[in-house]
Amino acid sequence: MYTATANLVLPTSIIGSLPRPAWYTQNLGARDFRDAMVDRSYREQYLDAVAVYLRDQETAGLDIVTDGDCRFDADVAGHNWFSYAPLHMDGFAGARPYRVKGGLAGIPQKPGHILHDVLETRVMPDLVGPVGRGRLRYTALWKAAQRQTGKPVKFGTITPELIAMSVRDLHYKDLRKSILAVSDALNAELHELADAGCPVIQMEEPQIHLLAAKGLSDALLNAKFMVEVFNNTVRGLRAKTEVWCHTCWGNPAAQRLFAKTPSYAPALEALNEVDADVITFETCSSGGMDLEAIGKRMRDKKVCIGVVDHHTLQVETPEQVAALIRKALEHIPAERLVLSSDCGMGREGMSRRHAFYKMVSIVQGANLVRRERGLPQARCLAAETRYSMIEGE
Repeated sequence: MYTATANLVLPTSIIGSLPRPAWYTQNLGARDFRDAMVDRSYREQYLDAVAVYLRDQETAGLDIVTDGDCRFDADVAGHNWFSYAPLHMDGFAGARPYRVKGGLAGIPQKPGHILHDVLETRVMPDLVGPVGRGRLRYTALWKAAQRQTGKPVKFGTITPELIAMSVRDLHYKDLRKSILAVSDALNAELHELADAGCPVIQMEEPQIHLLAAKGLSDALLNAKFMVEVFNNTVRGLRAKTEVWCHTCWGNPAAQRLFAKTPSYAPALEALNEVDADVITFETCSSGGMDLEAIGKRMRDKKVCIGVVDHHTLQVETPEQVAALIRKALEHIPAERLVLSSDCGMGREGMSRRHAFYKMVSIVQGANLVRRERGLPQARCLAAETRYSMIEGE
């Protein structure tokens, strides 16, 4: 169901996370969000931070906004994106260093590289009992943001396979069973969120594209099974809200996990089978190399392309953004094209100012193309010369 992007041509957004304000020092940890919001210090900092995130996005002129992933703690490489769910769901307990035989794709196993810190600092609970929703509080988190803005607030969540693959399973002792158990629990949580009125739910990082693009497929884990998991997790949601499927190639501490950006081409057939309204692609970092293939394969869904790169502090110019949009429009109709960042910009990646001006460039670049096509332009307060503090400008 198209809700947030309905009747909009070339709508703009960001994937999710934004850099923390320096004064936002409170962490949620394993506390229940509703309990933490009774703590005056936490409540004040949390709500103020959400307000800042929303205001920056509104000042830039984005059409669809996020809460900046405000619930996630300030930690190394944005690890809480992985740990928030198991720390708050039923069935998980304890804390142990994250271990994967053979390591993680693209992450060095020996000290001497910034990404080695990712391994050293990943401490996760064990899966010790039946998985349940527990205290995820997605609805309360979304409401805390949506009541502060009239623009649609998109809410994102990690996918089931990344939760199950990041913990030691002492209960199901079967990776497929544990993934599907998490999937069922998330589905229940997301239905409550949709019923509350959330206009966009974003599923973040299904492993479909990674398995397909890197040829990492076996009888246990393969792209076909990951499509099944995705569709089970979102079953029934598209009758209530707009569902986005976000894909990218990794973002710990704003680092690249691959020396060369992989191609989406091997994954497009599988991605076309996911039960989503919008599929996002990391395209700025690759110079839009897959746009032709995406346009040919994605026929019945909207396509969201990244037009600014989350890995670099260099702020793309509006002209660079516009050039990538024009390139995409050669293969994707304007009514099915959505514009965003490649990925989140807040996982220990950049300053608030860098992220803000990347958002401004998204909107200004979109406005250049909108003007060319006679489409309504978004107001970008940040770019209005009459508010410049330079005299005579």
